[in-house]
Amino acid sequence: MPELPVERLVPADAERLRDVRLRALTDAPDAFGATYEGDKAHPMEKWVERLSNPASAWFAAGDGDRIVGLVCGLEEHPGQVHLLSMWVAPEARGTGLAPRLIDEVITWARGRGAEEIGLWAVDQNVPARRLYERTGFLPTGKVMALPSNPALMESHYALSLVFRTARAADLPVIVGLITDDAIAANRTGAYGPEHEAAFAEIAADPNNELIVAELKGEVVGTMQLTFIPGISRRGATRLQVEAVRIAGHLRGQGWGRKMMEYAHAKGRARGAAMVQLTSDKQREDAHRFYRSIGYTQSHEGFKLQLS
Repeated sequence: MPELPVERLVPADAERLRDVRLRALTDAPDAFGATYEGDKAHPMEKWVERLSNPASAWFAAGDGDRIVGLVCGLEEHPGQVHLLSMWVAPEARGTGLAPRLIDEVITWARGRGAEEIGLWAVDQNVPARRLYERTGFLPTGKVMALPSNPALMESHYALSLVFRTARAADLPVIVGLITDDAIAANRTGAYGPEHEAAFAEIAADPNNELIVAELKGEVVGTMQLTFIPGISRRGATRLQVEAVRIAGHLRGQGWGRKMMEYAHAKGRARGAAMVQLTSDKQREDAHRFYRSIGYTQSHEGFKLQLS
């Protein structure tokens, strides 16, 4: 199948939206929270209303009235977009159309200044879950029964538009964030070749990730994630979180919590059984923060300087 154009639907497309939505509900009734009977009963004014909502965007792929792909982005809260009504017709599956539709929502969400896109995927719909995971969505740990069929469970996934893997060009800013701290400044030192060498090792190691938070093109936070396979705890993998930093002008605004939630989502996606971290005994504010998000001070830490 040749690559079909993707368009944003407008209120005049209400009948086209209704037709493709009903086809989607007929094709995959257990993939949606709504039901065919419920949507079929909506008057045309309801479909016009959906396309007139300034907080939503409906994207369709097809040729004229023949729509074979549909998705909607809905800004439910400031900074939070919900991806819903995702469907690709059987004849268009495997053509790369689904990622293109998701990209349309991502572009639209970025244009609205959104920080995150969330969605719900039915647990038994393995192809959909794999698609979202390939696109960068991470499980948040939230689950619920599918409204249209409570016998099925669905899980929540989120794609961050703020947190991403660090690039080499970010390194000077990352070092600056870490050294903007009286405790860490001396032991981190000024930016130099040793940091570049360490970054190269981290980037080459599949069990290490250096993460940054980026707002309006500015790197404003960082942390390092290390996945540690182990024999203890029945072979469980642990997630180690290190060097969590937020720019001074953003502290106290909830970004530390958002960063840790992202770390937890990365851990779930990798199958980590637990997350752990260490914090200098002088950082009493940090200790209070970690306790507030559920961490317990379960161990005593020991260190020995080797060089």
